[in-house]
Amino acid sequence: MTRVVVGLSGGVDSAVSAYLLKQQGHEVVGIFMKNWEDDDDSEYCSSRQDWLDAASVADVLGIDIEHVNFAAEYKDRVFAEFLREYQAGRTPNPDILCNAEIKFKAFLDHAMRLGAEKIATGHYARVREVEDGFQLLKGLDPAKDQSYFLHRLNQAQLSKTLFPVGELHKTEVRRIAAEIGLPNAKKKDSTGICFIGERPFREFLNRYLSNQPGPIKDDRGRVIGEHVGLSFYTLGQRKGIGIGGLKDKGAPRGGGDHEPWFVARKDIAANALWVVQGHDHPWLLSQTLQADDCSWVSGRMPQPGAMAAKTRYRQADAACRLEPDEAGIALAFEEAQWAVTPGQSAVLYDGEVCLGGGVIAAST
Repeated sequence: MTRVVVGLSGGVDSAVSAYLLKQQGHEVVGIFMKNWEDDDDSEYCSSRQDWLDAASVADVLGIDIEHVNFAAEYKDRVFAEFLREYQAGRTPNPDILCNAEIKFKAFLDHAMRLGAEKIATGHYARVREVEDGFQLLKGLDPAKDQSYFLHRLNQAQLSKTLFPVGELHKTEVRRIAAEIGLPNAKKKDSTGICFIGERPFREFLNRYLSNQPGPIKDDRGRVIGEHVGLSFYTLGQRKGIGIGGLKDKGAPRGGGDHEPWFVARKDIAANALWVVQGHDHPWLLSQTLQADDCSWVSGRMPQPGAMAAKTRYRQADAACRLEPDEAGIALAFEEAQWAVTPGQSAVLYDGEVCLGGGVIAAST
C-alpha cells in the first residue's frame, strides 16, 4: 500500500483523483492548499467555499484532510515574479510558476514530511516511466490536457507524482463524481488566475503596479487614443483597449473601416501602445520566436530539428524547427503564429510527450 497525499482543491477533478487512488488500494490523505490571503473575504475569492467543498469530499471518501497555508511562499515565489513581469511590459503565466514553485515544490516537500511516497493532483496529464527516467504526457482528453502548465516539472518531481484523471475524459470524471455522490459533482470549473479569481483584472493590478498613461498609435504612427499603462494590455487583446468607437479614414493593411482593433506592440522605451485593425494584420503574425529561462523535463535540451510547439495554452500544436540560441532556444514555424506574447511560454512536444519549454522573449 502506497501512502499518497492528494491536493484537494475543492474541485471535482482532484476529488475524483482521491477516489480513484483509494479504489486502487492506496492510503490516501488530502491536503487543501491556501495560497492567497490578501483579500480573502472579498466577493471574488472562493477559497472559503473551496475549503468547505474539499472537506466535505474528504468526509464522503472517508479520508483525512489538512488545511495548509502556503500564502507566504506563493507571494514570495509566484506573485512577486508575476508583478515583476507585468511591470516590465510582459504577460506572465502564473499557473505555470505556481505548479513549479508551490504545487510540486512546497506542497511536495510538505507531503514528504507527512511520510508520503507519492503526491497526486487533479491535472489532466500523465506520467510514464521509461528506461532513462520519466516522461510527461498529454492528458487523454484533448480538450482538457494541462501538460502545457506542467512543462517545468523535472525528473525528481515527476517520479513522485500521480495524475489519476489524466487517463480520463472530463465527462467520465463528472459521471464518476455523480455516481459516488460527491457534493461537488456539478461544481463549475474554476477560471481565472488563482489569486485573482473572477475579479476585474485591471482593478486588481492597479493596486500593485504604478503605471504611466501614454499614446495609443496605429500602424501609420498616428495617435488615436491614450492607454492607461502598458502593463494592463497584452498582445492580441481586443476588448478594453478604449478606442472602440473609432472609425478609420482609409483602411490600413489587414483591416477595413469596421474591423476590430487589436493590441500589436508595446514600446516600453517610448511608453507607446501600438494597435492594428483586423485579426490577420501582419503585425500580429510571427514566423519565429526566441525563448529563454528554459526547463526540460528530461533534464537536457532536445536535439535540434523538427517538432511541435504551443505558444499559448488554447491552441493546436504547431509544426516548427528547434535550434539552440545564445540565451535559450529559437523556434521557426511552418505557419506564422498569431499574437506570440513575451512572458508567455513556448512549450515543445514530440507527439504526446511534453519535452519542456521556455519563456518567450521576442518574436519576428
